[in-house]
Amino acid sequence: MTALITGNLPLVAGAPHGVKKLRELILELAVRGRLVTQHAIDVSAAELLTRIAAEKLSMEKPGKAKRAAEHTRPPLAGPFELPASWQWARLSDVTLKITDGTHRSPPNIAAGDFKYISAKNIKPWGIDLSDLTYVTAAVHDEIFSRCDPALGDVLYIKDGATTGIATLNTLNEPFSMLSSVALIKPSCGIVNAYLLKAMVAPLFYRAMRAGMTGVAITRVTLAKLNESLIPLPPLSEQHRIVAKIDELMALCDRLEAGQADAEAAHAKLVQALLASLTQARDAADFRVSWQRLAEHFHTLFTTADSIDALKKTVMQLGVEGRLCTSAARSAWRLRTINEFCTVQGGIQKTPLRAPVRRHFPYLRVANVQRGRIDIAQLERYELTPEELQRWRLNAGDLLIVEGNGSESEIGRCAIWHGEVDDCVYQNHLMRVRPTGEDAVEYLALYLNSPVGTAHMRRLAITTSGLFNLSVGKIRSIPVELPPPAEQHRIVAKVGELLTLCDQLKVSLSQARQRHEKLASVLVEQAVA
Repeated sequence: MTALITGNLPLVAGAPHGVKKLRELILELAVRGRLVTQHAIDVSAAELLTRIAAEKLSMEKPGKAKRAAEHTRPPLAGPFELPASWQWARLSDVTLKITDGTHRSPPNIAAGDFKYISAKNIKPWGIDLSDLTYVTAAVHDEIFSRCDPALGDVLYIKDGATTGIATLNTLNEPFSMLSSVALIKPSCGIVNAYLLKAMVAPLFYRAMRAGMTGVAITRVTLAKLNESLIPLPPLSEQHRIVAKIDELMALCDRLEAGQADAEAAHAKLVQALLASLTQARDAADFRVSWQRLAEHFHTLFTTADSIDALKKTVMQLGVEGRLCTSAARSAWRLRTINEFCTVQGGIQKTPLRAPVRRHFPYLRVANVQRGRIDIAQLERYELTPEELQRWRLNAGDLLIVEGNGSESEIGRCAIWHGEVDDCVYQNHLMRVRPTGEDAVEYLALYLNSPVGTAHMRRLAITTSGLFNLSVGKIRSIPVELPPPAEQHRIVAKVGELLTLCDQLKVSLSQARQRHEKLASVLVEQAVA
């Protein structure tokens, strides 16, 4: 690896997806001849190709043998210049066979005579045997007569979402394959591990994805594999390259493990210090915990997850009356939502609602996010005047999501501020409208806080294991309401702190973008 990268290793590794980029860089430098030094005593790649051609010629069946000249091609031009002892070669020039498994998808069974390998079994680290199927001996014999993987052969996924993943065959036994996996048998002049690493390097990956065939499924054809270019170093250098790649990939493994440990420790620390706030016994204990948090603020809140955790804690502290001077808790009143609001479900969507002449915008579940209404895309309902009157939204209405596939999103809610005139809402939303004192801002804060969301999750669990809230369940939710003036102070203070959290997250995102850009520039310079 170049001194440019090794001198800035923490910067590159610490960038978003930094270790992944380091792995790609290692492979990129390897196939460009920049990872290890060239030795003058090494037999050149040109001579190596001549030997490979002779090997392939000797394997031709009698009567079908090609002339040696047909096995040896003139030097090829590639996308960049190689070291003098290297040469560009086509994959078909350095392999004895390129084929794929069966195209007929034979019946596979849970237990049988021979393993049946498809793309789902091919992993970068080897063959995954955890979800195997089998074929009979008769089916296997037919497949194996054409596609005969041996120990150390390259197995390359050429069809499907995981196209480009490759591994060396680690099974020392015959097995059958599906056509989604290509079999590449290196010649004796090629180090199997070098060929594998060249085929998973960014250069080869980009070439295979370019102009990829298939509409519903990505596919690399055997013809494209045969004609693909491979940077070929001398045989001795191939061994040195593989050893260096393995050494540097092990370093990446350690970096990755270290980062994972550090992130886990950081998350645990943030959780513990935030919990010390919410679990404080009294005002004095709370002040001590807050001071401890403030002293390490810029060390603690350095990730999007930690800032999100801080936002939840701020909301929880707000509805617990700990963020601003509080009236005596005896002045707070425990009331169910039904006591100070009306709760109503929305309109069911039917074909009769298709817009014709008298149609109006309506909100769907997707329009109601936690704490905000998204009106970028509104659909419309056909409504009678009576229906519009019944389901029209007023500024200050609170909308709650009835059900959601994600437990963490159940009951998310936001206030409608009258963004669009004559807007209604569908039946998977519920409208909550205060009947007297203006408590909607505080109610929205309460329901979106950890206290409120936990209560709604408990209410939402059904016997079938799904999550669903009903009008009746929403009406039954108890809320401890402070006096109106204190509600306004709490909402204002929470809003102020959440705005600071959002600004912190924006600054963090910008810093990460600058970090990533700088790391990318260093990587680009390393291969320039």
